[in-house]
Amino acid sequence: QVQLVESGGGSVLAGGSLRLSCAASGYTYSNYCMAWFRQAPGKQREGVAAIDSDGSPSYASSVKGRFTISQDNAKNTLYLQMNSLKPEDTAMYYCAAGLLRSSGGYCYPNYWGQGTQVTVSS
Repeated sequence: QVQLVESGGGSVLAGGSLRLSCAASGYTYSNYCMAWFRQAPGKQREGVAAIDSDGSPSYASSVKGRFTISQDNAKNTLYLQMNSLKPEDTAMYYCAAGLLRSSGGYCYPNYWGQGTQVTVSS
């Protein structure tokens, strides 16, 4: 069955960096777009970044220039490098895989990981 397993979350001070990973299995990785979403307490889940099989990335305006999404197709692994972290980046971060990506770069998720917590303190 499809499995998406995130890792790399933690607690950092503002201005710090973290690298999230998502190991995917149980499906043909290259057939899907991949994305990172996040959900802060009391807020709706929002898309952070997405990438498809040819490596074309897209980012939410709030993270553009600070976060970088990438993938290793040989390892079926998705990454999110997060630099210059801010307290408002504090959230549960989820990896997702989707069959459909919009022209604007949004990856519509079909599968979700369990999430990894990122906490940024000032």
